[in-house]
Amino acid sequence: MTDIVQKLWGFCHTLRHDGIDYGDYIEQITYLLFLKMADERAIEMPFMKDNDGNPLAKKCDWPSLRDKSGTDLSDYYIDLLRNLGKTTGLLGDIYSGAQSRFNNPVNLKKLIGLIDELEWTSLGVDIKAQAYEGLLEKAASEGKKGAGQYFTPRVLIQSIVRCIKPDPRVHKEFTICDPACGTGGFLVAAYEWLIEQSKGALERETARRVKNNTYFGQELVARPRRLALMNLYLHGIESKIKLGDTIYEVPSSERFDVVLTNPPFGTRGANQAPEREDFTIETSNKQLNFLQHILTSLKLGGRAAVVLPDNCLFEGKAGEVFEILMKDCNVHTVLRLPRGTFTPYSQGVKANVIFLQKGLPTENVWIFDGRSNVEGITKKDRPLTPQHFAEFEQCYGQDPNGRSKREDTGLEGRFRCFSINEIKERDYKLDITWLKDESLEDADELPEPQDLAAEAITELEAVVDDLKEIIGLLEKEELSLL
Repeated sequence: MTDIVQKLWGFCHTLRHDGIDYGDYIEQITYLLFLKMADERAIEMPFMKDNDGNPLAKKCDWPSLRDKSGTDLSDYYIDLLRNLGKTTGLLGDIYSGAQSRFNNPVNLKKLIGLIDELEWTSLGVDIKAQAYEGLLEKAASEGKKGAGQYFTPRVLIQSIVRCIKPDPRVHKEFTICDPACGTGGFLVAAYEWLIEQSKGALERETARRVKNNTYFGQELVARPRRLALMNLYLHGIESKIKLGDTIYEVPSSERFDVVLTNPPFGTRGANQAPEREDFTIETSNKQLNFLQHILTSLKLGGRAAVVLPDNCLFEGKAGEVFEILMKDCNVHTVLRLPRGTFTPYSQGVKANVIFLQKGLPTENVWIFDGRSNVEGITKKDRPLTPQHFAEFEQCYGQDPNGRSKREDTGLEGRFRCFSINEIKERDYKLDITWLKDESLEDADELPEPQDLAAEAITELEAVVDDLKEIIGLLEKEELSLL
């Protein structure tokens, strides 16, 4: 798997001279890899069509593409992508809006050759999937733009999944959703957890249902949605991932047993509150609106884990949203993530994971401080590892709904329980700390300047968001007086 990643990734650096960035490169690999595997599986591919929609003698297949060179190859590739984008089903979803990014046909020919060297369908699912995940992770960590904003560290995802236990074997209608799925990391990890738990031995009917009717998602941007579809396909899943805006569009009637998600951070584009009848609190904060969306989309008894930046625990409307949430859900656990968890993807972001179950009011909120006096995560010297979450998982317990017997470790420990009355006294704001973070007083342990700057920007964005809310209220008040 490592050899495959290194070989394909090594060529990426050559292509950068052709103006193809990391995200573009992974996207082009997706187009070509799917085509190659379709050929290996003898899947019947559609015929090319002219501009009037009339079928031509040549097919949209791998051999036709592989055997061409020069400008004939470039022209054929452009036509092939255009034709496949007009088909229906998974094929059309993956190629919808697809465009060639190659200016030099020699580079396209070489990449086709690299992919053609392997018989991909003969590789184990794990090898194919891990190779693709490896490419996604490299694109996320290397690119200044591209997959970084859609990529959650796999170590964190896997820890969350172990706590939530998204098991489709519980009943026949069990479904799992990520309403901000990016490249599909949460859905993939949920499936991998199932395969590990079942040791790959699923009953035939269950395996068919899991493959086609268990994993759902939505993504605002076409590229990560395409990558998610391919990522899941390589894991043997034909998922249903909708392209669209989760919080500004009218929600579907589908309800889910489990929601796992990391909504996009920041306030960019969130200049107005969504007009949705199911949103009790009016706010332009995207993450708080995702919380309200999750409340709608969960089945009664369903559970969720949501990654949220620090400001969502204390800014203006946060308390109001959590007050509503805690009346309808048991918001039982909060995990404060180590500083730098999202390095190198989104440096400087301080975040948390909120665990909840719909259908029961909150009585106690347990908070695990995984940040205070923990060395910040760095890309090389101190990478994120499963050990960062080992103590938390032990404290969380085996019950995915947070009902395991738990022990408050006191003022000196990392795991503490706060009653709903204590939460009410804080206006339902969950930015609760009790450990003195001695690392912040050590000049040698201070975060990197760029991380501090990123933190400052995040906090300033939260303040700006609050000011927008205030301006909006004032404007409404003025209109009502006219």
